[in-house]
Amino acid sequence: MATRVLIGGQWGDEGKGKIVDVLTEKAEWIARFQGGNNAGHTVKVGDRKYVLHLIPSGILREGKTCILGNGCVIDPAGFLTELAEVHAGGIDTEGRLWISDRAQLALPYHKAMDGARESRHQEAGVKIGTTKRGIGPAYVDKMQRTGLRAGDVLVAGFAEKLRKNVQDHNQLLKIHGVDELDEEAVLEEVLAATERMKPMIVDTTVMLNRAVANGESVLFEGAQGTMLDIDHGSYPFVTSSNTTSGGAASGTGVPPNRIEDVIGVVKAYTTRVGEGPFPTELFDAQGDEIAKVGDEFGATTGRARRCGWFDAVVARYAVMVNGVNWWAITKLDVLDGFETLKICVAYDVNGERIEHLPGQIETFAACTPVYEEMPGWKCPTTQARTWEDLPENCRKYIQRLEELTGAPAGFVSVGPKRDETIITPSAPADIR
Repeated sequence: MATRVLIGGQWGDEGKGKIVDVLTEKAEWIARFQGGNNAGHTVKVGDRKYVLHLIPSGILREGKTCILGNGCVIDPAGFLTELAEVHAGGIDTEGRLWISDRAQLALPYHKAMDGARESRHQEAGVKIGTTKRGIGPAYVDKMQRTGLRAGDVLVAGFAEKLRKNVQDHNQLLKIHGVDELDEEAVLEEVLAATERMKPMIVDTTVMLNRAVANGESVLFEGAQGTMLDIDHGSYPFVTSSNTTSGGAASGTGVPPNRIEDVIGVVKAYTTRVGEGPFPTELFDAQGDEIAKVGDEFGATTGRARRCGWFDAVVARYAVMVNGVNWWAITKLDVLDGFETLKICVAYDVNGERIEHLPGQIETFAACTPVYEEMPGWKCPTTQARTWEDLPENCRKYIQRLEELTGAPAGFVSVGPKRDETIITPSAPADIR
C-alpha cells in the first residue's frame, strides 16, 4: 500500500473508522487532513470499543505513526481528554502521534460563538445542526487570518495573542447577547493544555513528504462525508472544511500527484445527522428498523441519525468529485431482515427526472426519490468472511450498487469487528 485517501461517500458516519483500522494493517502512516472533534470514529478491537473524535483511528494499531495535519482544527482540552481515554485502553502513543504546527486551534471562545450563532440561526428558522464544538468559528478565524495555530504555542507571545482574541470574541458574544467568557479562566485552561501538547507539535508537512519520498505507505483519513463538504456538499447544511479527497493534499501538504488512489466508504443504506434535505429518508417502520438494528446514533453527539434507503445519486456524485476507485460498503448486515430493498436511482423534481445532484438547496429539497426494488436475502451475513459466503441476492445487491455508482466494491463490512470485513475479488491488489 502506498499513498491512499479514504473518504466518506455520504453524509458522514459511514463507518470510516473501522475501514481505516482494517487498512492500517498495511499502512505505516495515517494522516487526518481536515475537521476537528466534531467527527466521531467508532472502532471495536476485541471486546473494547474506542470512540475517536480527533485522533486518527490508526493509533489503535501498534507501530503506526499518526498525524493531525494542517487542515485540522485542534481543541486542546478535548484532544487531551481523548488522548487520556486512548491511554486508558492500553494504547501507547509515545513517538507515534504528531500535530502539525500549522493546524488551527479551536478554543473556548469558538465554542461559545458556535452556540450563539446556532441559536440565532434557529430563531431565524434556518438551523444548521452544528455540533457546537467551535469548528465553524475556528475556520472563520483561520480565513480572516486571526486564528491561532498549534505552532504559536512554541514561540514567545502566545499568551498575549490568546488574551487579545478572548477580548475580541467577548465583544462579539456581547453583540449576540451571550455572557462573556472569563478571560483569566480561558487563559489558564488553554495554556495548561497547550503546554502538554508542545512535545507533539512539529512540522508534519516535512515529515509526511519525507515518508512519501522514501516509499513508505500513507493513508490519508478524512472525517465527515462528501455531502458535508463546504464546497461540494448540501450547502449550507455542511461542515466547514473540504471533506472530499482534494482536501487530503491541501490539508497535509502532500501534493496531489503523490496520491495514488481513493477509497470511498458508504453504508448499504443512507443516514445523516442534523438538518437539511435527505431525499430517501424513511419515516415509517422500515426506517425505525434500520435505526434500531444499525444502532444509528452519532458517535460524537449521541443524536439519532436519520435513516433511508441507499441513494445512488449521492454515491455517484461522490465517485465523481472524489475520484473513488473502490467502495467499502459497511453495515450490510443491517439489511439482513428485509424482504425487499429499495435503491434511489434518480430524483423527480416537479415532474422532471434528474440523475445528478442539484447544486441549489431549494431544488435539492424538492427532490423525491425514484426507486428501483430488489429482493432481500432474509438470512444472516455476519458469519460471512469471503465474497462467496454472501447470499446470492446480497451479491446481486452489491453488484447493482456498483453498476449504479460506477465504482467496484473492494470491501464489505458485515459487523463492527476487524475480522467481520470481506475483502472482495475487486479490492486493490496490495490489500488482497
